[in-house]
Amino acid sequence: MGIRSFIKPRFQDLAMRQMNPLREDTIEGAEGEVLEIGFGTGLSLQYYGPAVKSLVGIDPLDVSDVERVQERIRSVSFPIERQSLRADGGLPFDAGRFDTVVTTWTLCSIPEVAKALGEMRRVLRPGGRYVFIEHGRADAESTARWQDRINPLWNRLCDGCNINRKIDRLVEEGGFELASLDRFRAKGPGIVAQMYRGIATRAV
Repeated sequence: MGIRSFIKPRFQDLAMRQMNPLREDTIEGAEGEVLEIGFGTGLSLQYYGPAVKSLVGIDPLDVSDVERVQERIRSVSFPIERQSLRADGGLPFDAGRFDTVVTTWTLCSIPEVAKALGEMRRVLRPGGRYVFIEHGRADAESTARWQDRINPLWNRLCDGCNINRKIDRLVEEGGFELASLDRFRAKGPGIVAQMYRGIATRAV
């Protein structure tokens, strides 16, 4: 195991734990068979409600040797299947398999995000829900301009993360209809704290 593969999941776990207070209101309504894109280190697991029957977690990050993650997986009452793959490379699931699709701070770093959203729509059943919380482009033009200036460097330093994607537009262009959308600023610098929390359904 290389030093990077050892450090990365542990650093990501520490960094993303700071966002835990925003997770519960996002994913508490997930139900049935759930697909979580960007499973990461399993930080969302504690917030899934009793209506969840099973969960498939997709993430290219290898956390098989991180005991804290395995403890989180063992702590829940529903079965979990984790697969190490990219969401924009094609999902190995039948169309309409899942009742809920979940992303938390994930769309920012998927290289071919339109392709990933198309796959998410394909595997979501008619009437199912896509629930998400993401950071992205600011409404204020002054902040958005700074995001555009800084994004190339940020992308290189932060493992492919983009701070200037307009999340609601991406979701709608991916074949979803927004049922609700909450825009707010979280703690931290304005260029990275512009949040999009929403619920979407499959467009006909």
